[in-house]
Amino acid sequence: MLIINEEIAQATVSRSEAFAAVEQAFAAMATGAARNFPVVREALGYADALYGFKSGFDSSAGVLGLKAGGYWPGNADKGLTNHQSSVFLFDPDTGQPSAMVAGNYLTAIRTAAACAIAIHHLARANARTLGIIGAGHQSQFQLRAAAEQRDFDRVLAWNISPHGLDRLAEIAAEIGLDFKVVERDELTQEADVIVTITSCFEPLLMADQIRPGTHLCCMGTDTIGKQEVDPALVAKARLFTDEPAQAAQLGECQHAVKAKLISEQDIMPIGAVIAGQQQGRTDNDDITLFDGTGVGLQDLAVAARAIELARKTGQGQKVEF
Repeated sequence: MLIINEEIAQATVSRSEAFAAVEQAFAAMATGAARNFPVVREALGYADALYGFKSGFDSSAGVLGLKAGGYWPGNADKGLTNHQSSVFLFDPDTGQPSAMVAGNYLTAIRTAAACAIAIHHLARANARTLGIIGAGHQSQFQLRAAAEQRDFDRVLAWNISPHGLDRLAEIAAEIGLDFKVVERDELTQEADVIVTITSCFEPLLMADQIRPGTHLCCMGTDTIGKQEVDPALVAKARLFTDEPAQAAQLGECQHAVKAKLISEQDIMPIGAVIAGQQQGRTDNDDITLFDGTGVGLQDLAVAARAIELARKTGQGQKVEF
C-alpha cells in the first residue's frame, strides 16, 4: 500500500491536473461508467464535529474507494484546518487496499476544479468580471481556479466580515487582476461570473439582483439547511450540478425543491454537458447556475491522480498491509 501525505499531494496535483481528473469523473458519471454511493454524514455530538463518508466506483478509470472525514470547528484554535479528511483506495479486482492519501488539500483543489469546470462549460465566452462572495480558506482556491477559465480583468469581492478579503486581494494581484471590495448590489450588477463559497443558512443573493447572462457557481451548500441564494433565483436559472439527487437533497437546489419551484428532473448533471449529451448555455442571456455539492468520485479522481504522479516520481511511503 502506498501512503501519500499532504506535502506530496500538494506537490503532485496541480490545478490543471485536478481539472482534468474531475472533468473525466463527471463525464464518467453521465455515461454510467461511474457512480457515487450513498453519503454518510453525522453530527458526532462531540467537539461540535460533523463526520462522514463519501465513496464510489469509476469503472472507466479503475478507481474504487472512499473519503472519510468532516468538520471540526475548534481546529483553528489548535493551528489545524477545520476540514479534515483522508482518502482510501482499493484494488477493484481484489478489494485489497492500495493507497491512503491525505485529503485536506485535495478536497480544496477538487472543489475549486468543479467550479472551474462549470465556468469553462457554462459561462459566457466574453465574461470579464469575476465576483467572489465569501473569503474563507476555500475562496482562495476558488479564485485561482476560476480566474483561469476566462479572460477576466477584475475581481469584485464581498464577505460578511472583512476577514480574509486582504488575502484575496493579494492573490488577485499575483495573477494580474484588479481587485475591489464592494457591496453585494454592486457585485451582482457588474459581475459576469459569481462564485459563492460561504457557510450560510440564509440567502445572500436574490433573484432580482442577478442580471441576464450571469453564471453562478454556488459552492458552499453541502448540508441540509445550508443556503446561499434565493430559491426563486434557482428556479429562474438553467440548473447544473455534480449529481442531481444530491443537489435536490442537500445542495443549493434543496430549498427550491422543497418549495416545489423545481424538481430533481430540472437539474442537469454537468457531466452530460462535458460528454456532449446535453447543451449547456443556450443563449447569452441565460442565467446558468452550478450547484456544487461535492461528490466522492471527485475525491477519488484527484487521489488517484496523486498516486499516479507520485509513483512516476518515486514519492510516497510503501508499507505492507
